[in-house]
Amino acid sequence: NDSSLIRSFTHPMAPSAPSKKPSTLSAIITGCIAGGIEAVCVWPMEYMKTQLQLQPKQVVGGKPPPFTGVFSGIVYTVRTTGFFSLYNGLGITLLFSVPKAGIRFGANSQCKKMLADSQGHLTMGKNFLAGVGAGVVEAVCAVTPMESIKTVTIEKNMGLVAAVRYILAENGVGGLYKGVAATIMKQASNQGLRFMFFNKYKELALGAGEEKLSPQGALLGGMMAGCFSTCLNNPFDMVKTRMQGTQSTRYASTLDCFRQVLANEGVTAFYAGVVPRLGRVVPGQGIIFMSFETIQGIVQETLG
Repeated sequence: NDSSLIRSFTHPMAPSAPSKKPSTLSAIITGCIAGGIEAVCVWPMEYMKTQLQLQPKQVVGGKPPPFTGVFSGIVYTVRTTGFFSLYNGLGITLLFSVPKAGIRFGANSQCKKMLADSQGHLTMGKNFLAGVGAGVVEAVCAVTPMESIKTVTIEKNMGLVAAVRYILAENGVGGLYKGVAATIMKQASNQGLRFMFFNKYKELALGAGEEKLSPQGALLGGMMAGCFSTCLNNPFDMVKTRMQGTQSTRYASTLDCFRQVLANEGVTAFYAGVVPRLGRVVPGQGIIFMSFETIQGIVQETLG
């Protein structure tokens, strides 16, 4: 059956001994490490996703955009501003990604403890809610200011410090929280879907035991979870990017952005940037879940 096929791929070579239940602190530290690894590996795809989402739909007779896809965008960027501009925005992302992933995994660990039954078990619905809680916390504490700065660094081709100065000059401190509602919706749905999928996958792979996923098993599960969440919640990501761009004043609110995009550009506009986003999220979530599953035991042992 399906679960036996998954287990044959995801089980470690030898069964691991039962270990101490991971603490919230170990989840925070492990998430920080895993988040840094993931951010460095997949940044160029995030850059191209943001560029494609910031482009308004071409009007008839209007000037065509300089590029319309991932690969044409990479070629255009390298030709006009150089290879390293594909890494614009990485500085702010690294600065926030380390604590962001720590906050996410730590909050998810704490939410799971709060929602678990007396035996420590969670239903798929409760795993979804634990992920939603993690997404809300990380959206407010790290993701919104990070994404606001990142969007300006990419759209204006600015460095980190210049982008922060631009935001503060144009909108004050509140500018760092532009699009907070859209970001909360995106992160809550993102993490709810990802953690729900990954935990169900892990349950099928390992059964009722406390065994540890193999690195390749965690990589596969993370990639599948990333694909699943991206395909379902890209509209929230697209609207979030519009609300944090320098042209966000054309929208009265997050809901107004949804309405205008739907009316003027159609449903397909909500899936702008989905290909580069999949190109970043799928390997990225594979990397982060593999890193987390592999490192957490070491971190837990170090903490004692």
